[in-house]
Amino acid sequence: MPKLQPAAILCALIFSPLLTAAENKANKLAGESSAYLRQHAHNPVNWFPWGVEAFQKAKAEGKWVFLSIGYSSCHWCHVMEKESFANEEIAKIMNDNFICIKVDREEKPDIDHVYLTALNVMGQRGGWPLSMFLLADGRPLFGGTYWPPFDKKVEGGEVQGFKSVLETALKVKKEKAKEILEQAESLSSATRRSLQGEAVGLNLVDLDRSLVNGAMEALQEEFDPVHGGFSSAARNFQGPKFPTPSVLRLFQKEKKNDPSGKSAKMLDLTLEKMALGGIFDHLGGGFHRYTVERTWTVPHFEKMLYDNAQLCEVYADALKDADVLLYRQTLRSTCDFILARMTSPEGGFYSSLDADSEGVEGKYYVWDDKEITELLPDKQIAGLFRVVYGSEPNFEGKHLIPRRSLNPEKLAAQLKRPSQEIESDLQKIRATLLKTRSLRAPPFLDTKILTGWNGQMIAGLARASAALKEPSYLAVAEKNARFLLNKMVNSEGRLLRVYGAAPGEKPQGKFLAYLEDYAFLVHGLLVLHEITGDEKWRAEGVKLTDLMIKHHGKEGAGPFYQTSNEHEKLFARAIEMYDGAQPSGNSVAIANLTRLGKGLEGKKYIQIAEGTLKRLSGRLKVQPGGSTGLAESLAHFLEAKGK
Repeated sequence: MPKLQPAAILCALIFSPLLTAAENKANKLAGESSAYLRQHAHNPVNWFPWGVEAFQKAKAEGKWVFLSIGYSSCHWCHVMEKESFANEEIAKIMNDNFICIKVDREEKPDIDHVYLTALNVMGQRGGWPLSMFLLADGRPLFGGTYWPPFDKKVEGGEVQGFKSVLETALKVKKEKAKEILEQAESLSSATRRSLQGEAVGLNLVDLDRSLVNGAMEALQEEFDPVHGGFSSAARNFQGPKFPTPSVLRLFQKEKKNDPSGKSAKMLDLTLEKMALGGIFDHLGGGFHRYTVERTWTVPHFEKMLYDNAQLCEVYADALKDADVLLYRQTLRSTCDFILARMTSPEGGFYSSLDADSEGVEGKYYVWDDKEITELLPDKQIAGLFRVVYGSEPNFEGKHLIPRRSLNPEKLAAQLKRPSQEIESDLQKIRATLLKTRSLRAPPFLDTKILTGWNGQMIAGLARASAALKEPSYLAVAEKNARFLLNKMVNSEGRLLRVYGAAPGEKPQGKFLAYLEDYAFLVHGLLVLHEITGDEKWRAEGVKLTDLMIKHHGKEGAGPFYQTSNEHEKLFARAIEMYDGAQPSGNSVAIANLTRLGKGLEGKKYIQIAEGTLKRLSGRLKVQPGGSTGLAESLAHFLEAKGK
């Protein structure tokens, strides 16, 4: 592949002062149902939503496309919007020379997946906002993530700003026309190979336990022995740390196969440290998306439905093995948060809460010592708060993110007081602080309802209901399932991806569903069947699985494409394989097929599961740490086959 001219552009870690956006008339994003797109509706940039109109205009005017992809709770998306897209000088360069398109990655994950892969093929790490330059036919040229608005001097050199990036792009377009076309074709071909190359034919790797064991061994090497969790041992676990529930689910499945007990200890330490840490909201419940350091103390404050859904399953399953009070508290608090803040009157679950409020990251969640003193005038009660939740600033040198110092049993032993008595006092403290916090400007709530994420939440609430013996959680899960099967299915019985409303319109389902929507919803329905014994949930799961095989498979088999045969054809079509913050659609589909294979009509499902595993099993050799969902699905399959 020819050298990518602007590939050396770096993502800045330091951002400059925000620029005040001028008042502008609404652009073409104002009528979109996506809250993320509408957040850019008054930028001076002439944004287009993704569609034929924008690409036809680019072709007619001989312009490149600038594509910006993000989502409503993305902190750095907000930063780039305020710094660059609201800046009149930068907007003029964009409008005069490019056709500018905005995409909500949660609405259109296929577009995000394809162009994020293209960026990775260029040797760059991905993230959001994802910023890409394209030809008028959609083929990628080069890109990056966040750029500051103007060039910045940093330690060791200078970081190129977005204005300079635009100017570089124009210069390359003018002076390197032939080379850039060659680059586009080369990059497109490499991206297609990356998205499909590992699944083009039968793999010669045997389906046996060595693959599962290999994934476990790779993960154990990245385990943080002090604070739990899994990141980079080579970097001494510095940098972001994610819960990655698919890793935890694999450990829960496999710990019984580890006679040394090492896997169980790793799992228990991780679950405890996460439940104690600042990644968990000890006042309002629910988990933030990740922490920026290894101790689980300082989160990136957005809350995503899919994280909380999966972690409900994880903690519910943990309670099967041991009735740990901390786990019970964490699970109940998370479920209550979902019901209170993330559930629509119709029964759908909203997608996310922003990290920022009043333009400041974490402002809604942090405290200072003066506030604590004023709100808790009783010195003994204030002292208990400081012992349990902290007394020293741990955020930006002046604010406190509450985190628990010890689990309830160890705290009772330290204070020499009954655990029940301490927890009663702590509940009163939390209620007092939560009442004050509720008067603050809340983070933005994205009320978009996504079928796949809702399916995950069905599973989480159903398992939590069984673990906690709380029927209200099961009732909400069943109501959500009925909502999805009623509102998110078109006249042909096909699933839809998004439920939402453009300004002035009634909410409705739209966009054909993706593989993850089918796989995650079927997972939720099968968990409902498991918990309730009601055959109707399994029957609905069978119906949706057959549609998934028909429209996302290749000749009635897997592995399955992210998009259906009827989706818009991009320059590349992805076979979803990577297990990250969420397991891949293929990993969950395999697990579903294996479970359905236990029924009377199950032989065909077992055969499809086996064929899909064979075609993807090479990933477990090459990328075991990024194939945790696949490893868990293989473990379930081998168990079902008696191996």
